[in-house]
Amino acid sequence: MGSNQSVGIVEPKTAVLGDLRLDNGSILSPTVVAFETYGTLSPNKDNAILICHALSGDAHAAGFHSESDKRPGWWDEYIGPGKSFDTNQYFVISSNVIGGCKGSSGPMSINPVSGKPYGSSFPFVSIKDMVAAQKLLVESFGIQRLLCVAGGSMGGMQALQWSISYPDALENCIILASSAEHSAMQIAFNEVGRQAILSDPNWNNGLYEDTATPRKGLALARMMGHITYLSDHKMREKFGRKPPLGNLLNSDFAVGSYLIYQGESFVDRFDANSYIYVTKALDHFSLGKGQELTKALSPAQCRFLVVSYSSDWLYPPSQSREIVKSLEASDKRVFYVELTTNEGHDSFLLPNQRQEDVIRGFLNMPVNE
Repeated sequence: MGSNQSVGIVEPKTAVLGDLRLDNGSILSPTVVAFETYGTLSPNKDNAILICHALSGDAHAAGFHSESDKRPGWWDEYIGPGKSFDTNQYFVISSNVIGGCKGSSGPMSINPVSGKPYGSSFPFVSIKDMVAAQKLLVESFGIQRLLCVAGGSMGGMQALQWSISYPDALENCIILASSAEHSAMQIAFNEVGRQAILSDPNWNNGLYEDTATPRKGLALARMMGHITYLSDHKMREKFGRKPPLGNLLNSDFAVGSYLIYQGESFVDRFDANSYIYVTKALDHFSLGKGQELTKALSPAQCRFLVVSYSSDWLYPPSQSREIVKSLEASDKRVFYVELTTNEGHDSFLLPNQRQEDVIRGFLNMPVNE
């Protein structure tokens, strides 16, 4: 990678942004958005980049929260001095989506009427709603036009929605490992995860207490999801196939133990209701296919970079190419790259010199090219 420098210690922040009318007609009041920033906003406020996270991500995209923190933000490889999103050059904003559980308004928020967490009574949130909340946050900085909106997976859906919800408010759009709508298979994986949560004895219709959360169901949901993030090649490389012990009470294979660990560690940092809300937002996001998608993307005015990954079977390159084809049919400026990797869907999160160069080159390219 181009730089091993970090943005250093960063401070998580929260913005209270007032009322937001959601897609379903509900009013979210107040709208709270957790965020972090890296770099310095220029006097003209024309160097701001918004980073959108994936399903299990949050606002902590780069740097560390303390001197003792051993784990940097989820996109630290790409955000920082001299990196793709160069904080010597750009002011980078990363926020947690509404409906999430990392500081933004969501099922864990306190309902001002009951004085208790919303739980499953929190209103349904769409990708469009997530973007609308981000727009309020961006405006709170006095920023009228973003230099770029970028994201992978669910973050790519948000970036794509930005381009048509607020076409005058962004100059560039970067979409990594994403889609304009979920396929039946993608919906199926999410549904199995949701059913695992709903089947947990502690589910209680989503009104569970902190002392009795649906941990087992959420862990199973995470295990199912995590399988789709890796490729078969990566699993073979990482785990191989050791001779089974044949004990019915234990996981015989290394991959099984790994998935159990992933599930158990996930429940300590995520909320089951938020998992349901966010996966439903993913499944309901749909800009269509073919001519319908071309029409949906027609309001966009920005320049696009679309990146896919050869081993990604969850969001395969074919879905990225559908976006590119419709953008081209709408006469939009679009660059497309398919990167050859063995890492599966998680490729966009991992160190990759080629990906770094592509993102940096796109951002540094003159706007009229």
